[in-house]
Amino acid sequence: MSNSDLLPVPPAFINAASFTQRIHTAQKHLEAAGLDALAVNAGNSLRYFTGIPWDATERLVTLVIPRKGTPVMVCPHFETGSLKACLRTETEISTWQEDENPALCAFAPYAAGARIALDPDFTLGAVTAMRTARPDLILEDDNGLISGMRACKSPEEIALIMHAMTITLQVHKDAYAFLKPGLLASDIRHFIDTRHRELGADNGSYFCAVQFGYATAYPHGIPDNQVLTENDLVLIDTGCRLDGYHSDITRTFAFGKAAPEHERIWAIEKEAQYAAFNAAQIGAPCHEVDEAARAILVRHGLGPDYTLPGLPHRTGHGVGLSIHEAPYLVRGNATPLKAGHCMSNEPMIVVPEQFGIRLEDHFYMTEEGPRWFTEPAHSFTAPFN
Repeated sequence: MSNSDLLPVPPAFINAASFTQRIHTAQKHLEAAGLDALAVNAGNSLRYFTGIPWDATERLVTLVIPRKGTPVMVCPHFETGSLKACLRTETEISTWQEDENPALCAFAPYAAGARIALDPDFTLGAVTAMRTARPDLILEDDNGLISGMRACKSPEEIALIMHAMTITLQVHKDAYAFLKPGLLASDIRHFIDTRHRELGADNGSYFCAVQFGYATAYPHGIPDNQVLTENDLVLIDTGCRLDGYHSDITRTFAFGKAAPEHERIWAIEKEAQYAAFNAAQIGAPCHEVDEAARAILVRHGLGPDYTLPGLPHRTGHGVGLSIHEAPYLVRGNATPLKAGHCMSNEPMIVVPEQFGIRLEDHFYMTEEGPRWFTEPAHSFTAPFN
């Protein structure tokens, strides 16, 4: 059996028609808001509209979507060929030279008083340069236009996330079988990266945290390259990308004999994770999902709020082209859940300076309610059944 035989056939990548539809949807939002254009920064939002995997740097690369007409890709002149090779939709291209203010190029078609919505991911420096170049324009926040569009995933996006999650779940299973006393955390991270590559992820692991014992009490780990020993508590949090779309799964389990207190907290963690899942219903505000998880912890004498032992952070985050994106399952977020929302469910329990238990799976919203991307952990001593 080959590595690829372990998984279903990968879904198709996002096609040109989908990118075109996204641009048309943005233009409808611009029309409704009375805006003349939307400027999209390099990064994940640029990839969302064009397919271009281009990180933001000090050199402005932006897509300017007019209220009507063809979008314009603005980039340094010497990068034209590279950007054209990445484009997966139709745009015009406008370029600037190194000694020019690129905002003059980006906004040349717009008369004084035009209202331009800006991607919130633009840096202060970029916005300052824009205002310096065109003080006659009204440059304003996009008021959630981009994040709102990106938050509700299409069936094609959900299929990509599903496959990325399936890859990572298989990698978790393989890593669990690989463990043995004496391995360094770095050995396990290297194994996980290799397996992600072998199973078809974009460039191996996007991230990987491997923590043992007391290090599990730190949600994002500590820099020590720990050595795995018999009866350790193990936390592995890793993910990959497929056509830019993320997976992100955490398992915490006993390597050897289970400590009774670890097992007790693990059971509470799983109960809280299911409570959050069941609270995620169409129309429910995001904060209710967070509250449902915390209520379980309080019932077991943990918390309340962010008090430790308990849950030190939000219950979950959206996932897509960014590993953390809207909507967030956190206190105060009244955003109603909609079909297409995809988010993590990870109400981690931390016992300070002793240990932490995190189970992280993701779900997506349908009109009938939430659906898991991955099967949650089975048990503390046999996480993969």
